[in-house]
Amino acid sequence: MKQAFAASLPIILGYIVLGIPCGVLCQKAGMDFWMVVAMSMLFYSGAGQYMIPNMWLAGVPLPSLITSVILINTRQLLYGSALSPFCNKVSKGKAVAMAGGVTDESFGVNLAKFQSGEWKVSQAGLVNGFSQSSWAIANMAGFIIGGVFSFDTAIASFAMTSIFLCLLMMQRKRVDHFIAGACAAIGVIACKMIGLAGPAILIGALIGVAAGLIAGRRYKDEDTETEEAADALV
Repeated sequence: MKQAFAASLPIILGYIVLGIPCGVLCQKAGMDFWMVVAMSMLFYSGAGQYMIPNMWLAGVPLPSLITSVILINTRQLLYGSALSPFCNKVSKGKAVAMAGGVTDESFGVNLAKFQSGEWKVSQAGLVNGFSQSSWAIANMAGFIIGGVFSFDTAIASFAMTSIFLCLLMMQRKRVDHFIAGACAAIGVIACKMIGLAGPAILIGALIGVAAGLIAGRRYKDEDTETEEAADALV
C-alpha cells in the first residue's frame, strides 16, 4: 500500500489541480452536487468530465454530447489491451476491477511499474483507487468553491492539455517516443481541421501507436546492430 501511494502521489497532486476547475465547470453548468459526486465515482473520465460541462454550456445537443464522450473514451480499449499481458496470473474478476479504474495517468504509472517486473495487479488497483478518490474529492471541492467565487470558465480549457504535456515530458527521451508523440498530435489536429472532433483523440492515439511501433522496431534494430558490432570487435 505504501508503494502504491508513493507511485500515485504525483497523480493525486495533479488531480487536485485539475479536479477543482472541473468541479467549478460542473457547478457553472447547473449540475447538482450529487451529480458531480456520481459522475466522479461512476463515470470517472477526466477528459470526458471536462467535455460534458463545456459542451453543455456551449449548447451542444445531448445526442452529440453523449456520442462525443463515448468516442473520446474509446482510448480505454488501448489501455486495457496494453495492461492485459500483466494480468495473466490473477482472476478475470480482479483484472476487470483493476482495468475499470484506469485513467490516462494511472495507466502510464502502472505500465511503467509492470514493465519493471516488481508490480502486482493489486498495487495497480490501489493506484487507481487513490487516484480516483483524489479526483472525486477535488471535484466536490471545486463545486463548492464555484458556488462561492466567480471564475472565468475558459481558463479550465487548458487544464487537460497541461497534464498530457506533463505526461509526455515524463517519458524516456527516445527517438521513437518523440515520433509517436508528434504523429499523435498531428493526427488529432488533422482530424479537428476536417471536422472529426469527436474521434480525434482516438484516431490520433492510433496513429501515434502505429508510428511508435514502426519507429521502435527500427530503433531496436539499430541498437541490435550496434551491440553485434561491439561484440564482434571484442
